[in-house]
Amino acid sequence: MTSTQPPPYPPPGPPHGSGSGAGTGNGQGNGHGHGHGHSHGHGPAAPVSRHLRRVIAAILIPFAAAVLIGLAVLWPGGAPAHERTGVGFDRQTQHATVTKVVEVSCQSVNASGGVPTGDTSTAEGSSAQQQADGTCEKATIRVDTGNDKDRTFNEIVQPDQSRQLSEGQAVVVAYEPSAPEDLQYSVTDVNRRFPMALLAGIFALAVVAVGRLRGVMALVALAISFLVLNFFILPAILQGSNPLVVAVIGASAIMLIALYLCHGLSARTSVAVLGTLISLLLIGVLGSVFIDWAALTGNTDDNTGLIHGLYPQIDMSGLLLAGVIIGSLGVLDDVTVTQTSAVWELHEANPSTGWRGLYRAGIRIGRDHIASVVNTLVLAYAGAALPLLLLFSIAQSSVGTVANSELVAEEIVRTLIGSIGLVASVPVTTALAALVVSADRPTASTTAQGQTLAQAQGHGQAPDVRPAAGRGGRGRRRKR
Repeated sequence: MTSTQPPPYPPPGPPHGSGSGAGTGNGQGNGHGHGHGHSHGHGPAAPVSRHLRRVIAAILIPFAAAVLIGLAVLWPGGAPAHERTGVGFDRQTQHATVTKVVEVSCQSVNASGGVPTGDTSTAEGSSAQQQADGTCEKATIRVDTGNDKDRTFNEIVQPDQSRQLSEGQAVVVAYEPSAPEDLQYSVTDVNRRFPMALLAGIFALAVVAVGRLRGVMALVALAISFLVLNFFILPAILQGSNPLVVAVIGASAIMLIALYLCHGLSARTSVAVLGTLISLLLIGVLGSVFIDWAALTGNTDDNTGLIHGLYPQIDMSGLLLAGVIIGSLGVLDDVTVTQTSAVWELHEANPSTGWRGLYRAGIRIGRDHIASVVNTLVLAYAGAALPLLLLFSIAQSSVGTVANSELVAEEIVRTLIGSIGLVASVPVTTALAALVVSADRPTASTTAQGQTLAQAQGHGQAPDVRPAAGRGGRGRRRKR
């Protein structure tokens, strides 16, 4: 194969008559011209070759069958019941409304009633001084749901408290039946359902307005992903199934449904599925090795500690690896679909290019994608861990000390493993797409166009490779 590549955007050729819209490149207006031209206006065509479809189907059909079998075998049938601990998220909660807020003296409502004598330069001493001398708020709260609907109770809000209450505010209250009657309810959070639902609605409208039918399919795929997560992955892990196996099966189901639903049942989508699958396997292997090697337990905060206390049979390090796989899936889909589409478009623009030329062109596109995606991942994890990083900065800890702590090491391993999988997905998916699309058996028009390109390159000319529809003929896309 010659190393000389045709220009990506050749100058338009001389005008043709309606009979020369063949795209055959011979400049003759034969009667078959309009029957072989294909337009890009309908999107890139899938490979025609049946043997390629059979090869892809021979790989993906058994894989899809294995995923279905795994879903059936591990289907949990719901999360197991347990006694509520009353700690953290494991509390009974109800919706309530703040009906009245009045100012009161902190000294009159605080239990101690004494004057603090400690050092007020510390945070604890300053808080005690404010609670003694400051003005507190006494909020009356009405329970709106549950068996105690319309019941009211009082909540004292200290002046240094981060969350202040206002009249008419919707809140979430925790219920502890074993506590004294006047202490059974307490405010735990603000009710944010309406602004969050409104934001979700704006997001859905934006996706549909820009993506149209593809946007609708993307939202349907997103809903199915949440269903798989809530009704299979989480309950199956709580039932005691291996978190890694559950994550692989659940992520594979999400991948198959989301990609085929959003991008159609075609060879191009199947190549993206294969690239995603290979990258996920690599992430799983690397994650298993390095999480074990770095002795990461996955039990690093109050939430994971509570989970381990409630369900000691859960493998917390396996749960960490499952999170790495599921977290990497969304970005992997983006990379593999983009790379596959890029190779397909390159082939459509110049069908005579071999798989090596397609791979080299596709990998150049992928390098830009890699740079932006890896940076996105690192900044996303850094942003999530920003309060923790601030604590280390306040303590003036060295970089080595910070990185060695399990809290930060967990995020570093998660980021690097996911990034390695993303980087690997680019050459893997590009090579698969180049091999598949270059092995396609071309139609008559594609062959003639390739011959024209070769002849033009030999004479140092830039041939007209515009689609037939752009030259006055009626273009027709290649069949799938």
